[in-house]
Amino acid sequence: MINGFEVLSPGLYTTLQDLGRFGFEDCGVPPSGAMDEMSFAIANALVGNDPATGALEFTLTGATLRLTGSQPCSFAVTGDVAMTLDGVAVAPYRRLTLLPGNQLRITRTLSGARGYLAVAGGFDVKPVMGSVSTLMRAGLGGFNGRQLQKGDWLPLTPAPHRTILDTGEPEQRLMPQRERRPIRVIAGPQDDHFDAQALREFLSNEYRVSEQSDRMGYRLSGPPIAHSKGFNIVSDAISRGSIQIPGNGQPIVAMNDRQTTGGYPKIATVVRADLARLGQAKPGDRLRFETVSVDKAELLWAGRQALLDAWLNKVRLAAQPA
Repeated sequence: MINGFEVLSPGLYTTLQDLGRFGFEDCGVPPSGAMDEMSFAIANALVGNDPATGALEFTLTGATLRLTGSQPCSFAVTGDVAMTLDGVAVAPYRRLTLLPGNQLRITRTLSGARGYLAVAGGFDVKPVMGSVSTLMRAGLGGFNGRQLQKGDWLPLTPAPHRTILDTGEPEQRLMPQRERRPIRVIAGPQDDHFDAQALREFLSNEYRVSEQSDRMGYRLSGPPIAHSKGFNIVSDAISRGSIQIPGNGQPIVAMNDRQTTGGYPKIATVVRADLARLGQAKPGDRLRFETVSVDKAELLWAGRQALLDAWLNKVRLAAQPA
């Protein structure tokens, strides 16, 4: 009998995501994928999966799932979350085992917006355009192109059981939901549409993540930023982390499910090393920005990735045959 999860409660917004669907932005299809790739990667490593294996991404509140089938299932949850296994509190960042009939309840995030549930072997879902990531506004990928619903059944891919020694919680720098410093950005590509005073205000102001924020983008609220050359440009490409300033002067930060082109000037772009932290922002959070050079941004990413790779290698070395 094939193992699967029965969805008893779907949580606020739970979708299947992987590393993303790349190569189709010229067709208007954004990459989607995990909003916090660090927590996603750690979840897959803890259960011995390939780094690109799809996992469930949940927002603020997680799902309640019952394992059906005849075999035990190894799983791991990452993120700063509260959860129970058959009513008993269990910790994230651990490889745990579900037996048939067991219920996993992911109650809520304690800090940050998102967490990840990976299962050994992954979910048995057919990729769409090379990815299982869910893009809801196009109905692509995941489970029927949508978020989970009560009564869904999520088939699992069979996987050999392996014991992985407890490596403990990662260090703080690998938990972006706990970071509190400013978001680092590179100026531009249309920073010339703003005068020196507007740029100073952008970097000195504090912004609130509004309730009109989701996987497509974050609308920020704060003191408006004035344009010096108008707020319309010839539409060009938008990347993850692009910060547009529309006519009302309130920044919009493009995220994973973004539109692929846009016609508002982009005052700055979030550096890659801070995208995972940005992916953990939730409505009501307050953000500040600081500029860095391109060289500094590359060093930040290389350092962050080296730290993550070292921890992932530690997990892999802890894997032992059953």
